[in-house]
Amino acid sequence: MAKTSVALEITEESVRAVEMTTGRSPALVAAGEVPLPREAAKDSEVLDPDAVAVALRQLWTSAGIKGRRVTVGVGSRRILVREYTTQAMKPELLRQALPFQVQDLLPVPVAQAVLDFYPLTQTGDMISGLLVATVSETIEQIITTLGKAKLQADAVDLVPFGLARIAKRVAEPGETVAMIHIGDHTSHVVAATDGIPHFVRIIPVDVATTAARREELAAPTPELELEEMLESVPPRPTAAGTRAAMRSNGGANSPAVNDLVARLRSTIAFFAARPGAPQVTRVCVSGAGYLAPGVAETLIRAFDLPVLPVRLDQLINVGKHPLPDELAFNTVATAGVLFGEASR
Repeated sequence: MAKTSVALEITEESVRAVEMTTGRSPALVAAGEVPLPREAAKDSEVLDPDAVAVALRQLWTSAGIKGRRVTVGVGSRRILVREYTTQAMKPELLRQALPFQVQDLLPVPVAQAVLDFYPLTQTGDMISGLLVATVSETIEQIITTLGKAKLQADAVDLVPFGLARIAKRVAEPGETVAMIHIGDHTSHVVAATDGIPHFVRIIPVDVATTAARREELAAPTPELELEEMLESVPPRPTAAGTRAAMRSNGGANSPAVNDLVARLRSTIAFFAARPGAPQVTRVCVSGAGYLAPGVAETLIRAFDLPVLPVRLDQLINVGKHPLPDELAFNTVATAGVLFGEASR
């Protein structure tokens, strides 16, 4: 039997997983999604470990997933992803030095943070790349919850990095594309070339929200500050309520949809305006939020670039496992973390 790998994502609205064979031509073995009760999780943060563990056991049973070791994709609005430049050194030395270098940038003690650095370019003896930071308690809670469901984490990866690797599969060699994954409460934007992420933003935008929240979201703020990324955030609507509101709030005329697309457009425009940024030639969109009434049409009108949907069944052979539309769009981000480490 072919070796398989399992990717898992815990979002505010659900737990979802993909099991697929490994190798150059991966094939789908199983995939599924189980909704979470209200306030059981927030993005990639587990708030009620027992409720999430129950949902995970249900997911493994209902989807027929066999593997018990998983790669977890995380993409919380409390994760910092920021450009950072430091002295070039061996990777193991950089891992040791990084906590001392960035401790003044963090609003939490460095001992309470998980840090990583993704190198991109080197000029002389200086190296530039993406600094990633999250609260260690968040990762520890995920691992504890997995243990309650008799699962084990082999690795934890950033969802936007997985999307960058997906970009390599949908783009031509050397082409820079913008990958957008639209969730109910959080969207990811990644500009990538040949699987290498140049730019990452995690945008907290509800596609269905109150008038007061829509007014707050109306102002484009592509450069999220560290404090906003790591501070506590208020509870948000459940997936069922959000998706129901999306279907009934007016489609293309919905202020929530317009706010969402405005934030996405301004974020990509911010990247494109940076000195030396490669030209983005198309926008590729995944996530079930793309299916909300008016979202696709509003995206097409907002960009002067081709806007193309991306589904999991476009990326791998699903064989006798046809995917419902929402699952096909949602699992693109989930499966991305299984596509191997991005080229560096």
